Amino acid sequence: MKEWLDKFNKKIESLVSSKQMRYVRITGGVFWNLTLLAVIFVATTLLFVGGVGAGYFASLTKDEPLRSKEEMREQIFSYEETSELYFANDIYIGKIRTDLDRRETSLANISPIVINAVLATEDEYFREHEGIVPKAVLRGLLQDVSNSSTQTGGSTLTQQLIKNQILTNEVSYERKAKEILLAFRLEKFMSKEEILEAYLNIIPYGRNSSGRNIAGIETAAQGIFGIPASKLNLPQAAYIAGIPQAPFKYTPFTNKGEQKSAEGMKPGIDRMKTVLYRMQEVGYISEKEYNEAIGYDITKDLKGYEERPEDKYPWLTAELEMRSKEIFAKILAEEDGIDPDRLKEEKNLNEKYSILADRTIRSGGYRIYSTINKDMYDAMRNVTEEFTLYGQTYKKKEKDPETGEEIEVDVPVQTGSIIIDNKTGRILSFVGGRDHQLEQLNHATQAYRSNGSTMKPLLAYAPALEYGVIGAGSPVVDVKFKRDYDNYEPVNYIPTQELGIIPARQAVASSQNLALLRLYDSILDRRPATYLDKMGFSKLTEGDYVHLSTAIGGITHGATVEENTNAYTTFANEGKFIDAYMIERIEDLDGNVVYEHKVEPVEVFSPETAYMMTDMLRDVLQQGGTATLAKSQLKFSSDFAAKTGTTQDHKDVWLVGYNPNISVGVWLGYDQPRTLYAFNNRYQHPSNRVNRLWASYLNTLYDIDPELIGTKETFKKPEGVVTQSFCGISGLAASTSCSNAGLVVSDLFNKNVFLPTQPDDSFVSSTSVVINGSTYAALPSTPTEFVQMSGFGLNQAFIDRMLGRLGGDASKLLPFSTGNGVVSGAQFEADGAPPEAVFATLANGSLSWTASASNDVVGYRVYSITNEGTSLVRSLKSYEGFQMSVSEGVRYVVVAVDITGLESGYSNEVGEVYIAPPEPEDEENTVPGEIIEEDLDDIEIDPETTID
Repeated sequence: MKEWLDKFNKKIESLVSSKQMRYVRITGGVFWNLTLLAVIFVATTLLFVGGVGAGYFASLTKDEPLRSKEEMREQIFSYEETSELYFANDIYIGKIRTDLDRRETSLANISPIVINAVLATEDEYFREHEGIVPKAVLRGLLQDVSNSSTQTGGSTLTQQLIKNQILTNEVSYERKAKEILLAFRLEKFMSKEEILEAYLNIIPYGRNSSGRNIAGIETAAQGIFGIPASKLNLPQAAYIAGIPQAPFKYTPFTNKGEQKSAEGMKPGIDRMKTVLYRMQEVGYISEKEYNEAIGYDITKDLKGYEERPEDKYPWLTAELEMRSKEIFAKILAEEDGIDPDRLKEEKNLNEKYSILADRTIRSGGYRIYSTINKDMYDAMRNVTEEFTLYGQTYKKKEKDPETGEEIEVDVPVQTGSIIIDNKTGRILSFVGGRDHQLEQLNHATQAYRSNGSTMKPLLAYAPALEYGVIGAGSPVVDVKFKRDYDNYEPVNYIPTQELGIIPARQAVASSQNLALLRLYDSILDRRPATYLDKMGFSKLTEGDYVHLSTAIGGITHGATVEENTNAYTTFANEGKFIDAYMIERIEDLDGNVVYEHKVEPVEVFSPETAYMMTDMLRDVLQQGGTATLAKSQLKFSSDFAAKTGTTQDHKDVWLVGYNPNISVGVWLGYDQPRTLYAFNNRYQHPSNRVNRLWASYLNTLYDIDPELIGTKETFKKPEGVVTQSFCGISGLAASTSCSNAGLVVSDLFNKNVFLPTQPDDSFVSSTSVVINGSTYAALPSTPTEFVQMSGFGLNQAFIDRMLGRLGGDASKLLPFSTGNGVVSGAQFEADGAPPEAVFATLANGSLSWTASASNDVVGYRVYSITNEGTSLVRSLKSYEGFQMSVSEGVRYVVVAVDITGLESGYSNEVGEVYIAPPEPEDEENTVPGEIIEEDLDDIEIDPETTID
């Protein structure tokens, strides 16, 4: 510098005078000093500002931890990805419900056009910079300090990646300083290709054609144009690349998945043109390509509305999400060293891992493969929609959740149904309800209701077979009883019905309550409800183990259609319970199986019990069974067994049936229990409705898979099941008396636990009478004409054994006339008073009378009355009727006779009126009690009296 000044001075000296030179030297010195001072000032200022800036920058980033390479890479690549749901056979359902849809892709599967569009728009110097562009940072800082209304941005792709994956969207200098620092570090830990790929997978792109929020270039391409990112053309790539600057302004769809209006589309199209201009400006496309793309109608490429899976399959997607969450809660608990069984017992622990599991399935990008057969599911849904016999839809008033106003809503009959593969436990299909918008509860898997008589085989008959208490046709007692301590007095479906001693299989087929309850009472001390626990009933209480009413469906919390149907698969599986399931397997992003269902059979009943129960349940579908209608509606034949169920007042009706391959259960009822019975019969009887709906489901399923649904395979009888003869009323080995009475029958027994080898002891020689339709042992004083003189009666020890501790009317054990000379032999306690008199009438040669009001009458005697006196015309037993033909010209009276032989007073006299001849000594008087024929027209007659 000094040498240059010397040369400059010499040059000046040669041109000017010495005086002038002196002034020049002074001026030059001042200029030099000032320049030097300015340089020093600027340098000092820069150093000061730089120091202050560096210090400020350091203060802003002092709390930022020093992340390792592994930590930063893990955070960058840990972006959320939406899990997907699948039907059986890997048929795609859709993405799981989440706030943001994202599907990961690799850079190799992204069109280069897209990459160029993104770089031209978002980061022109991406391949040259080392994380930030200094001039862009300074420009942004000056704009911020000056409060400029025009913000041109300045964040590189690397910075945006840091902001989205490690930091937040917070607007502050601290966040910006950390972003710059971390951007420098990230560039050292990741290649440009890795940074670009991560960026393209995390950036938000507005909404798709379902109205869902989306992120990631692949999700955007599929959701907006319906094609993969690798197939995007230039205008499409430019449109998508422009969206991230203002996602919800530039996205073409509304939150309902509807395409925006022309006005609403304009900002996005203008942004697309801006992207195309920048691509041409930096040389990614030619002017020709630019002009062609500018005129391209992008709206014609937009994807049409796509129904969300939760809208198309609401019950299914919700159920799969719930079950996936339960699976992951157990997995996460195990990873933390916690026994998954604790989640059932500890509410807080369950809540914690449920939340963690929910986050996992919504953001982990898992593929969840279900057991649900799509064709079956769709077909059952169609049957549900087309069925017309559900019953009456009521109205109720409730508050609108949005407006708070009182509105009127429908209350329809709901339904739940399920089909389970017996051998594997796979749930092939289900019906969650009729209208998800009206009621979201899944009536197949989550609604707990009393299962009525479908409980009988599970809790009473099968355990009794297993214990060796009965065989398939052993006698059970269908006679009323009343418990003294709680006044429990159950009845059959027909309240007045008492069938007496009947075969167990008949009691199953016609679903007799009284016979079932007596049988269950005889085994209750063995706690047969433990079988329910083994078969997956999830809400049993201690009361369910001891209450008699549990056997007819009076379970405290009820059972779901899934639980009830699943329990019946135990009979189809030779006594082994296989828990039903809906999630086949779950895979992670890389295709690794993180969960796969394993079938774990549970031994419940012996194969012999399972087969005999099945054979008994076959009768439910035969003539006289409660599911005869269902069988008649099937368009195919298969070896089905079934059971119906009806709860009190027809609030629930059930039908569960199975063949060797599948089990199908159906339930009908209102959400808030009320009777299904309609007095106008418009919808048919509730039991008929469930019979028809069950058959409708089976028929449509048969059309889809006839080999599975209509299998020709039959249930095979185990070696331990044998056919044995026995006395039909005692269940013991047939005696000569039983054989003579014609009561020897044959049925199935499990030879390993019970065969009728003990000699029958039920009969004694007996005479009996009939009182009010029931048979009783005759007394020594009972008139012989009212006694059934021959036959066998039931001895008292046998009666006591059959009635058990519940007691009951022994006269109901057998009909009063069995056709084989067997009578009940029960003792009748007479009241010791003569019977009440009866009232008689005579018309057209037929004498009839009313029944005596007394309860111990064994028959009636008819007497004729003549001048010579009274004589017996005929004696009739009480069951022979109240009428007989008589001769004309005779007067009659009727008397009732009780079991002890006492007679009632005479009835009124009926018959021809007798007129006495006049007395010669006193013609004006008549004999008392006689009526003179000439005076009949003058007598007032009681209209209740008949005179012939």
